[in-house]
Amino acid sequence: MKIFEGIVISIGMNKTAVVEVSRKTPHTLYRKLIKRSKKFKVDNRGFEEAGVGTSVQITETRPISKRKYFKITGIIGSAKSESKPLNFKEDSLEASERVEKPKKTVRKPATTASNAASRSLAKTKKRTRASSTKTKNKKEEVSK
Repeated sequence: MKIFEGIVISIGMNKTAVVEVSRKTPHTLYRKLIKRSKKFKVDNRGFEEAGVGTSVQITETRPISKRKYFKITGIIGSAKSESKPLNFKEDSLEASERVEKPKKTVRKPATTASNAASRSLAKTKKRTRASSTKTKNKKEEVSK
């Protein structure tokens, strides 16, 4: 019997929720931890209060429908609430309480797409001219 912990990502169906179960596994060659996740359709009867973002425990059961073979067995944590109230205004903070974020600098690309395309086109023209003069010189040598 499999037991997983996951986060509810959708509750759009009747008696069904979609839960995403994440795990970290090492890469076979490089051994770096990679996040892998799988979505399960689960039966949420008895746990209708589990909303999107709620952390839940799911358990494998007999097949309930074609793609639904897990059910919610417990709620671990509630949905993450916002840290600021809805009517929060930054102007109400004093200057000492404000935290200024560093400004992001926007870099302009060194070359635009049209410049890059024209440069590559010019290079190919040079190559074709050079190759055509070589073939002309070979033909002249053969004819002599």
